[in-house]
Order: sequence, then C-alpha cells, then structure tokens
Amino acid sequence: MLNIPNQLALSRILLAPLLFWVILTPELFTDNGWHITWNYYFSTLIFVLASATDFFDGYIARELDQKTMLGAILDPLADKMLTLAAFLGLMVMGDASPWAIYIIIIRELFITGLRTVAVGENLDISASWAGKIKTVMQMIAIGFLLMHWPFANILLWLAVALTLYSGGEYIYGFRKAFLKETVQ
Repeated sequence: MLNIPNQLALSRILLAPLLFWVILTPELFTDNGWHITWNYYFSTLIFVLASATDFFDGYIARELDQKTMLGAILDPLADKMLTLAAFLGLMVMGDASPWAIYIIIIRELFITGLRTVAVGENLDISASWAGKIKTVMQMIAIGFLLMHWPFANILLWLAVALTLYSGGEYIYGFRKAFLKETVQ
C-alpha cells in the first residue's frame, strides 16, 4: 500500500541516485560559469530534503497509524540508499575516507543480513536508540562533508564509531534473542 509514509520513503529512494549524480558531476555548475560551491549547495539541498522525509515518514506512520510491512522494508532501504549514495559519491570525489566508508558499508550489510535472519527466526531486534543516533550522526557528517566544512572528517569518524557501537548492540540483541528462543 502506497500511503503517505511509503511515498516519502519512495521519494528518498528516487532522490538517492540524483544525489549521487550531482556529487559526481560538479562540471554541471563549473562549466556553466558557476562557482563549485553551487555544486555543494545543490547536493546538500537534495540530501537535506531527502533526509527530512526520513523523519516525516516515521512520524506520520506512527501518528496516523499507517505502519505497513512495505514501510518496514522501504524505510531502512531508503535510508541506506541515501546515505550510501552520499558516502560513495563523496569517497569517489576524494572528499571522504575510503576506510571510513568501507567500515560503514560493511556494518550496514552485516546488520541487514542479521536482521533478515532474525525475521526468518521470528526474532524482534528493532532499531535501538544507538542505531537512530548513528543515523543522525551519519547524516550530520554527510552534510558537513558535502559542504566541505571544517571538522567534517572528525564528524565522519565519530559517525564510524557510533556505527560500530550500534552494530555491536544489534549483535548483542540478536544473540540474546536467539539464545532466549533456543532455550524455550
């Protein structure tokens, strides 16, 4: 069902490749006589608009009781597509550490796989506060990196630390839920 929250998540999925393309083609601006900072502004605007849909889709789904199975799949998928589009674009352009991006991608793939196994085992390992804070920190780091602001790389590595911490929480939660299930 394509209710408003699902449409917002879908818009985030569609904005991700646009963001990636804009990051990778600064000549769209510079070849037309515009300063390179316009590329920074435009890519950041796309990212901020897409990130805002993450807040609103969840808020609307909860407040209007429009949670769906499709939304449960689309929302995290859209989040990952958006952040990975930004991180990979920034890495390709030399504006983000390949090691930081590698660590983030590996964690995301591993936890997505773990959550898939949990669903197959009927285990609930919902997003923790650390996971939500990790997402916000990644988005802040991306914003700073897109704008080429000072401290952007420090924020990126802080996002990496939170990414690893929240990943550890997921692993612990999965292990705890799995052991509880096997004991019963």
